[in-house]
Amino acid sequence: MPLSMYQASIPVFMHGLTNLSGILSKAESHATAKKIDPSVLLNARLYPDMFALTRQVQIATDIVKGGVARLAGVDVPSLPDTETTFVELQARIVKISEFISGFKPVQIDGAEDKTIDLKVGGNDMKFKGQPYLLSFVIPNFYFHISIAYAILRHSGVDIGKMDFLGNIQ
Repeated sequence: MPLSMYQASIPVFMHGLTNLSGILSKAESHATAKKIDPSVLLNARLYPDMFALTRQVQIATDIVKGGVARLAGVDVPSLPDTETTFVELQARIVKISEFISGFKPVQIDGAEDKTIDLKVGGNDMKFKGQPYLLSFVIPNFYFHISIAYAILRHSGVDIGKMDFLGNIQ
């Protein structure tokens, strides 16, 4: 049975967002247990020219909401990047999860050859739907949640590979 655009997107994103939420929960618990100001973790970065944890989560969720909306042919919802706490980041993940879980397969399937135009870093980019999903959206999503994981692991949060991978069925 071929893998549909819906199957390659919504369940993948829901799984990743669930795991990201779990990682953030462990980070918040770690901060509390070790009496670390949560802002230390939220503002942590792997290298000075990289984005901090908060921005990594914002970008990961932006990639998902934009990717799904464009594939479905609906307006990309605006979501300000104002989160400064673990609670606010968790609320953002919930909001994006609710948004993408509202899509039905019929809205995503068949978007393989759909033209997707967007601006990235001031550059105009043009994709067909399937390469957009498989070579742009999914890798960007995993890049930013991987960096979020790495920031927290580097900061001493007790997380491991299975926290990143989650429950695989």
